[in-house]
Amino acid sequence: HVQLVESGGGSVQAGGSQKLSCQVSGSTARRLCMGWFRQIPGKEREAVARIDINDRPQYAGSLEGRVAIFRDNAKNTLYLQMSSLTPEDTAKYYCAAGPECFSGAPMFSYNYPYWGQGTQVTVS
Repeated sequence: HVQLVESGGGSVQAGGSQKLSCQVSGSTARRLCMGWFRQIPGKEREAVARIDINDRPQYAGSLEGRVAIFRDNAKNTLYLQMSSLTPEDTAKYYCAAGPECFSGAPMFSYNYPYWGQGTQVTVS
């Protein structure tokens, strides 16, 4: 059973950076398609980035160009490095995992059966 636990959220000033982590247990991270989504209350969950089993990243949404997704296989951990943050980036960020990335296709949340509990990022 895959379990994902996010960390690294918190408060950050506009223009600053934040690095989120997602610890994977119950499976090997490098064998999973893994991604980050975010959600603002009252809005739909938005795709941010994903990384496939070959460590190829794909970015989506308004964070594209300001974010990097990468994986430390030795630590079985996924990361999201964000920079030049604005108050509009305030959201709860979720780590997600699934068996396949469906290369070339948009990131749909229903393709990810495993989810973390989320970590809040507040930019002010």
